[in-house]
Amino acid sequence: MTSIHPFFATTLRGQEGLLKQELENFGAVEVGEKAGGVVFSGDLEVAYRACLWSRIAGRILLPIARYAITDQKSVYQGAKDIAWHAHLEPERTFAIDFSNRGGPIDHSHYGSQLIKDAVVDSFRESHGVRPSVDVNRPDVLINVFVTDTEAVISIDMSGDSLHKRGYRMEGGHAPLKEHQAAAILLRAKWPDIAAQGEPLLDPMCGSGTFLIEGAMIAGDIAPGLLRDRFGFHGWLLHDEACWQKVRQEAEERRAAGILNMPLILGSDNDKDAIISTRENATRAGVVEFLTLSQRDVTHARPPKRGMAGLIVCNAPYGVRIGEADELPALFSGLGDTLKKYFGGWRAFILLGDAEHGKALCLRAERRFTMFNGPLECTLLDIPLYVQEEGTTSHRHTRRLSTGAPMFEGRLKKNAKHLAKWAKRQKISCYRVYDSDIPEYAVAVDIYGNHAVVQEYQAPQTVDEHKAAVRVRDVMAIVPEVLGFDPKNVHLKVRKRQRGVLQYEKTGTENSFVEVQESGLSFFVNFTDYLDTGLFLDHRLTRGMLASLSKNRDMLNLFAYTGSASAYAALGGARSTTTVDMSATYLDWAAKNMRLNGFRGPSHQFIQADCVTWVQQEKKRYGLIFLDPPTFSNSKRMEDEFDIQRDHVKLIHACANLLTPDGILIFSTNNRRFKLDHKPLRDLTITDITEKTIPEDFGRNKRIHMCFKIEHKKPTEE
Repeated sequence: MTSIHPFFATTLRGQEGLLKQELENFGAVEVGEKAGGVVFSGDLEVAYRACLWSRIAGRILLPIARYAITDQKSVYQGAKDIAWHAHLEPERTFAIDFSNRGGPIDHSHYGSQLIKDAVVDSFRESHGVRPSVDVNRPDVLINVFVTDTEAVISIDMSGDSLHKRGYRMEGGHAPLKEHQAAAILLRAKWPDIAAQGEPLLDPMCGSGTFLIEGAMIAGDIAPGLLRDRFGFHGWLLHDEACWQKVRQEAEERRAAGILNMPLILGSDNDKDAIISTRENATRAGVVEFLTLSQRDVTHARPPKRGMAGLIVCNAPYGVRIGEADELPALFSGLGDTLKKYFGGWRAFILLGDAEHGKALCLRAERRFTMFNGPLECTLLDIPLYVQEEGTTSHRHTRRLSTGAPMFEGRLKKNAKHLAKWAKRQKISCYRVYDSDIPEYAVAVDIYGNHAVVQEYQAPQTVDEHKAAVRVRDVMAIVPEVLGFDPKNVHLKVRKRQRGVLQYEKTGTENSFVEVQESGLSFFVNFTDYLDTGLFLDHRLTRGMLASLSKNRDMLNLFAYTGSASAYAALGGARSTTTVDMSATYLDWAAKNMRLNGFRGPSHQFIQADCVTWVQQEKKRYGLIFLDPPTFSNSKRMEDEFDIQRDHVKLIHACANLLTPDGILIFSTNNRRFKLDHKPLRDLTITDITEKTIPEDFGRNKRIHMCFKIEHKKPTEE
């Protein structure tokens, strides 16, 4: 059985939320933010994946001992008592990385010596020989953290800090660390922008960190691929076969990812900066994807007229003598250039002094406090609009394609009709467009005063450039037709994803909005996940569950954010049990229940692999809602799951948990699904799909399939 270990991942101040979401994407469980890092649990594959793939983490630590201390002697003795032979061979080398927050040891050098002596003495007593110390390239790096009352000793799985990708030799002036640059790009939603084929531009590129990190993100390149070793390579419990599997997957993803690289452009007025960028990008293996030029920031231009994308730069800090006097003119020139030429783009600008931002004369939509080493910086998120002649409103300067009027006309027609229907139904969340015109293959959903545009992955027969142009049409037209603020229109790309990718988050804002449906309230998220947290096509299904739940114990499997549980509670369920594999979604479900006043011991939340859990559960339920994924091979599941192959076994397991008069509602969004009736003939199965398709999904009656399943009555035997 795979062993699960506790870990701690370090990161820069303020980046804990980004790192938490990264680790959950890698399959980590029991994930929680701490000051300066994130605690999590997982097997070695999760740890290896974090070391290889994390763009945010500094170190991945595996605690092997945690003990109380009172003085220096207790620090030494606790370290000496560790079974070091389980982690390190005496023929190998080690080093100590010591830090403290208070405690009986004042100096890190003395602390390192004390722990080194404890390790050496332990080996001498147990083996008669001792390992050597190598502070430059040890086989095992031992991390020690001491507080007033406790010492924590860990194996450093990363070795060198993970921000050291291996491509940067010269950093230029005040260079950003690689994981800081990656964090800014993730906050700027560069993964989404790159997926749309839109460009990245750094007009003050320096040593090229933003450009190189941007290329690695866009090309699905693991940031640790350049490194020849990590801290776990000399550790006795290292699993080389598992590591090679993780690394091979990364190689395959890189080979596929670089085929769809967007434009990545960098410029700087310093010739040496361009040379440094080119050398660093060559070492990183991405130089062929960069377009570099030596030019002043005021001469920066979009690669094509009407094209939009992301601008990101680490502006000069003015730390050198005489430089500060030049900054107001520099920022004024940058601001004028962005306003004049980059309408429709978005700019993320890092400032060493927030006061410098005033010279830009641009309004930031958001501000973040970040740290570049010890220097506190301000990150500005600036949407770039231009004022159209003869108007007072600000719009993106994007030219629409010839087919745009067709989409605009259809959206207006649908919106007018469905707005009246939604008002009658007292609905604020509904679908207003769903690929009605094949050339505009998107879905548009309204959530109060927000809209979500989901772009369906275009077939290979559709030119990628044309598809990107049509999406830009949509993003320009939707806010105008619906009367929404453009920042409240959110774009998501929906494509077939399998394996690890199907669980990845798409953003890191952690921003939730409250919406209403049928007298209930739910938290939805438009930025961080592929789905918002509320499946609109299940609106009638949820209402059916409410009507069936009175005085029944209700079980919600693969519960996602628990909306079905809230409906059951509203309908008078005696109890609800909400089961999902994701701690994030369970926490979301609990918040949704509390938002509606449903709390207490009658409402349980269980983190588990539902497929395994239903086979072990003993309680009987009067109502079960089963809405499994089409496919999953998450590391948190014991086995790979496929709905077509496994539905019979899963339905029988759920039926075994039903009371004699119990009802199972089974739903799937697999449009090719075929229920295998023959092995389920011991159950009464009614296809209720037609009754569960809402009017706003009437254009696509295969959005899901739904079945009502019961035990056969004696007269049916």
